[in-house]
Amino acid sequence: MKTRSFLMAALVSALALTSAHAQQIIGTPGSPSATQVINGNQLPPPPLKFGGVIKETAPDSKPYWPPRVVPPKGAPNVLLIMTDDQGYGVSGTFGGVVPTPAMDRIAKAGLRYTQFHSTALCSPTRAALITGRNHHSVGFGVIGEMSTGFPGYDSVITPDKATIGTILRDNGYATSWFGKNHNTPTYQYSVAGPYDQWPSGMGFEYFYGFMGGETDQWTPYLFRDHTQIFPFVGKKDYNLITDMADEAIKYMGDLNAAAPEKPFFVYYVPGGTHSPHQPKLEWREKFKGKFDMGWEKLREQIIANQKRLGIIPANTQLTPWPDGQAEYAGAKLPKWDSLTEIQKKLYAREAENFAGYVAYTDHEIGRVIQAVEDMGKLDNTIIIYISGDNGTSAEGTLEGTFNQMTAYNGILSLPEAEQLLHYEDWGQAKTYPHMSIDETFDVGLDTRSGVDDSYELPFKFTGTIEKLTFKLGPSQMTAEAQKAAAEALKKAMD
Repeated sequence: MKTRSFLMAALVSALALTSAHAQQIIGTPGSPSATQVINGNQLPPPPLKFGGVIKETAPDSKPYWPPRVVPPKGAPNVLLIMTDDQGYGVSGTFGGVVPTPAMDRIAKAGLRYTQFHSTALCSPTRAALITGRNHHSVGFGVIGEMSTGFPGYDSVITPDKATIGTILRDNGYATSWFGKNHNTPTYQYSVAGPYDQWPSGMGFEYFYGFMGGETDQWTPYLFRDHTQIFPFVGKKDYNLITDMADEAIKYMGDLNAAAPEKPFFVYYVPGGTHSPHQPKLEWREKFKGKFDMGWEKLREQIIANQKRLGIIPANTQLTPWPDGQAEYAGAKLPKWDSLTEIQKKLYAREAENFAGYVAYTDHEIGRVIQAVEDMGKLDNTIIIYISGDNGTSAEGTLEGTFNQMTAYNGILSLPEAEQLLHYEDWGQAKTYPHMSIDETFDVGLDTRSGVDDSYELPFKFTGTIEKLTFKLGPSQMTAEAQKAAAEALKKAMD
């Protein structure tokens, strides 16, 4: 939790630097243009007493407008970027084989963190990130689609768990959210509302994005604030990854034109690279033939890059390939040389497509960053670029699929002939693809041992989970023991 808490604390501290001027009115008191900087001890701030005069007649009365809350002078803009389902060895910035120049730019100009804590799941990591709290304490012990209705798992962020959007909005920032929203309860995905659990209810004044864990990038389930929109209709070359960047750039430009002194908080979270992997064709083609060497050699190349960059210690050992070892619970993954030529062709295409999606997403993020510079605001903008809310997904099964919905419905193997029918249009509008778990790009691999896919090299899972039993029923604990457990849980969450 330290990294997420640092993020929240850093942004709030930036507002507190000028607390000596808190609650002071700037400009002519009572005029519509009067403003105030608050100390932030209470949000929203308590209303000020009416400062005018009310008599029996208008000429004898004096109006008084309450001052508008603004951030301290010089408060920084914030651009918080997070990609989706990208593990430790994906980006070139951290030793991967996919060039990510936008991320390189941020890394070279600032700090590169290698121990960011995630929850290994989408919704929980995102809930923790925007609240600065343990994900269980804000209702996201699991992804929203699997919420249970029990405390810590109901997918509801209560009002007392304010997001960074709420905090900055109430301090006078312009707040916006672009891209994936995986923190609204699934039963509230409706234009009928209520909207208290939508971005607007979580402190984000403007929302342009999709609801849920994933969407088709060619024909997305897209909303502008509370209204579903269909910008892809009639646009042959439409892709949400580009559209999202266009919208964010337009939003920042419009804000700069209307109120250049007003700082922004932009939460930019594209669907890339969660499945479906759907880059524009030219991005996939940039990686044609780049993965014909096979996944074992890919792992060796990534670990060598990471050592060279100092991302991992020089003496780090590559985790053994899963080949039936007891430490992997007997799991086996096929080696590249054991595959047929058809399998190699398919798996290489899946990797090319994923790599294209990574590069395409980073390119569009780069456009957003460049827009900040073009406005002359780069030097006063905090940019945080997080590579993935968790590791690369293993939902593509051992083989990969041209339609992720097959795996979601328990179909874990497809005829190669059927897969090959989509070889040329893999990633394009006729497909909804995912890749084989063998090529997660994360160096370490999912060993299908019933834990999760977050133990990637150099973070090898070394424990053993024999059995987990959940018994739902009346508590067997005494009242005193229940009280002690509740207090311990509350302390851990805080």
